[in-house]
Amino acid sequence: MGVVPWTAPDVQRQPPPPAAAEREMLEAWLDFHRETLLWKCSGLTADQLRRRAVEPSNLSLLGLVRHMSDVERGWFRRQLGGEELPSLYRSDTDRDGDFEHVDAADAENDLATYQREVELARAAAHTRQLDDTFVNPRRQASMQVRWVYLHMIEEYARHNGHADLLRERIDGLKGA
Repeated sequence: MGVVPWTAPDVQRQPPPPAAAEREMLEAWLDFHRETLLWKCSGLTADQLRRRAVEPSNLSLLGLVRHMSDVERGWFRRQLGGEELPSLYRSDTDRDGDFEHVDAADAENDLATYQREVELARAAAHTRQLDDTFVNPRRQASMQVRWVYLHMIEEYARHNGHADLLRERIDGLKGA
């Protein structure tokens, strides 16, 4: 018997509550989208997660996970938390490193990194109020924590649409 290849673990998504306070609602929707990305990866092998959409696109499920790891790190830990951290997969000279370098990437490690970044993002936001502000040097603007939550929900919604198409191409799985 051969070695059984690693597969991404199953994920149970928690639907957001139909009524809640603003912070609870924003966090629930963000977590739902985080879980949706992982759900789109569940049960797939590392090779399947690396599979590209169609030429010339560099999109893959693993690339989306790596990208969102950097996005979580950037908005929550660097911007809200004030941590001076490098990007995980990209640089000024390699802007698409999160998407481009998946062929030799360790999918199991990258999914674990993503989950760790989500936990660290939650911790960075935990003590901040939605009305708190921070200065975003790239945009040269003062921004609210609320904006970060709304932007992250939008970012995940867009990329989860990509994940829907990628997953359907890999094994035909469809679903919201």
